[in-house]
Amino acid sequence: MLTRLAIRNIVLIEALDLDFAGGLGVLTGETGAGKSILLDALGLALGARADSGLVRAGEDQASVTASFEFDKLPMSIRSILTEAELDVEPGEPLLIKRRVKADGGSKAFINDQPVGAALLRELSGHLVELHGQHDDRGLVNPRGHRLLLDRFARADVAGVEAAWQAWRAAQDALDAARAGIVQAAEDRDLLLAHLAELTTLEPEVGEEEQLAQARSTMQKGEKLTDDLEALRKLWAGSDSALASLRSAARRLDRIAEEHPLLAEALGALDRAVIEASEAEEKLERAAEALAHDPAALDRIETRLFELRAAARKHHCQVDDLPHKMREMRAALDGIEGGEAELAALEAAALAAAADYRARAEALSALRQEAALRLDTAVAAELAPLKLDAARFRTSVEPQGEERWGPSGIDAVEFQISTNPGAPFGPLNKIASGGELSRFILALKVALAEEGGAATVIFDEIDRGVGGAVASAIGERLARLADGGQLLAVTHSPQVAARGGQHYVIAKTSEGTVTRTSVHLLDAAGRQEEIARMLSGAEVTPEARAQADRLLEGV
Repeated sequence: MLTRLAIRNIVLIEALDLDFAGGLGVLTGETGAGKSILLDALGLALGARADSGLVRAGEDQASVTASFEFDKLPMSIRSILTEAELDVEPGEPLLIKRRVKADGGSKAFINDQPVGAALLRELSGHLVELHGQHDDRGLVNPRGHRLLLDRFARADVAGVEAAWQAWRAAQDALDAARAGIVQAAEDRDLLLAHLAELTTLEPEVGEEEQLAQARSTMQKGEKLTDDLEALRKLWAGSDSALASLRSAARRLDRIAEEHPLLAEALGALDRAVIEASEAEEKLERAAEALAHDPAALDRIETRLFELRAAARKHHCQVDDLPHKMREMRAALDGIEGGEAELAALEAAALAAAADYRARAEALSALRQEAALRLDTAVAAELAPLKLDAARFRTSVEPQGEERWGPSGIDAVEFQISTNPGAPFGPLNKIASGGELSRFILALKVALAEEGGAATVIFDEIDRGVGGAVASAIGERLARLADGGQLLAVTHSPQVAARGGQHYVIAKTSEGTVTRTSVHLLDAAGRQEEIARMLSGAEVTPEARAQADRLLEGV
């Protein structure tokens, strides 16, 4: 529900703060006073094009802030805000602000968080529903008629949508399997040849790293052969350094008891022999590990070349070759067992299609029944609105399979015929401005309990009518506003008298400066304004008396 509208420097409005309540609020004023400016300002806050012409002459920028009671807004708005990663705390209002600069730039904010105008436009249809004589959206737009009828019918469209998604998923799986079998069959001979090559090669995960390391070690051994041989000669034989150390140790052992220093020398010599023996052992093991075998090196390099060539051929790493083999076997198995799998997928797709068709046909039947009820409800509203000769019809037409979708198999459109014998046609193509507004009102009354925007605005719905018809319009607007919020821009005193809140829009001039202002009227002000609407330029006692009768009669 719209609770407050703050406008700064919009055309003729310098500064304006309006508070709104629930129920029916009416806005009146003389022609040209600026009622359209008020609606343009609200439209700007709801994502309309930022026209620099809206900025008041001589000002750098204009702004509009619309405040909505968040806790009473439709759940659809919460979903949109959540998706946009915007949070509104419980109890806080939803504040939408739009600024427009005189040079044409604009910025938008939701609760002080910058957003794009596209998000405002997405929210606008859930926040405010505007109906006027030239409205080409809302109830007039056929795109929304199916949703409105489904709400009226309380239809389980979600079940149909889920069945549609399941059918599409089953059909996609079937199509993919068919395409896969066709492609695999075309590649069968190539698959067999490639698999035979890899089976002969027998690649293993980690083999490339092991072979590369072995090759590197052998290549190092080839470089170190001379050094290792020289070292081996130093350590081997009876006259080697190690043999001399061991001989010295034995001789020293025989005399070590003769003096403490000899014993210490023996200990040091023993440690040297142990360390030298360990060095000899490590040299022998290194020589074995680095042994250069030209034949073995050739075998390793040949194996590495074959593995890497196979990897390049199949556009993968060497370690992925075993996985490639499994993929090839699976593809071949798919060719062999594909028919059985295909039969199962075909059965699943047929079952999903049958389930969708059954649900969609049941939904279509429910729509047909609801369409008749809606037609009857709208027809009951036409005569009081001086549309006696008009007829209303909800067209529910099943479509060809190529046009089926998650919302079912029907095209839904509200159609009217304004004269006896005239064919039915779209609302916005057949009705005149005044007729269109009254048709929309009749529809809104019939659909009153089926949800919609938080705030509904009717712009001069009573243009060109008066008397009993204007009274009927006022009564229906009041009925629609019960439990919600409806604002009506009106020239009819009968409609104005129905308002729970009455705002008067006035234009004043001081020299070359013209301003538009809006004021909430008290009881006396309401009587005077309605009397003005009844009498024209001069308010007479008779007009005031008639205004009192109108106010007392509601």
